[in-house]
Amino acid sequence: MARALKVYQELFDFDAEVRTHFPVFCGVDEAGRGPLAGDVYAAAVILKPDSVIAGLNDSKKLSEARREDLAPIIKSEAAAWCVASATVEEIERLNILQAALLAMRRAVEGLEIPAEYALTDGNQKPLLTIPVGTVVHGDAKSASIAAASVLAKTARDASLRELDELYPEYGFAAHKGYGTKAHYEAIAQYGPCPAHRPSFLKKFYERGGK
Repeated sequence: MARALKVYQELFDFDAEVRTHFPVFCGVDEAGRGPLAGDVYAAAVILKPDSVIAGLNDSKKLSEARREDLAPIIKSEAAAWCVASATVEEIERLNILQAALLAMRRAVEGLEIPAEYALTDGNQKPLLTIPVGTVVHGDAKSASIAAASVLAKTARDASLRELDELYPEYGFAAHKGYGTKAHYEAIAQYGPCPAHRPSFLKKFYERGGK
């Protein structure tokens, strides 16, 4: 418990330091760069300076149920938030990195309150008209980026559950599009569907669909 409280406090202390330079800044993160199927998602979140979101953490360190519980709390506590995506077609046309950066840009530009600074997870900067900073493992260091990571991840998970209803044979609701054994077996049996990213399946087919 003490360790969890320390991490939680450090997330908000990090943001407080950023606000001494940029009072209105957004945290930005993406979800879905690695899977074989589905759009890539991003979120931008401006937290209020006095926001209190108990249990907030890097989305990868939270259970799916906890992320789903936190998402509406983040939305209600945030000064502004936006979730955006880039399509499978855009992933194929631009490559996954550029598509993720495009989704990030759309999320920041979609905020109802303009941010004066964007702080993104990782080491790549989306093309924005405001200054952009990067933080490697930022979703474990900044409360705003952690909040964005939760919104991006839960939005993408919801989209994969919708794909599961359209294409139940692939099991998207279970593996969320990642390259699990069951997912590859379904592709081998049924072939890819329109939600699959062709460039992500090249190695699979190069090894004979195994």
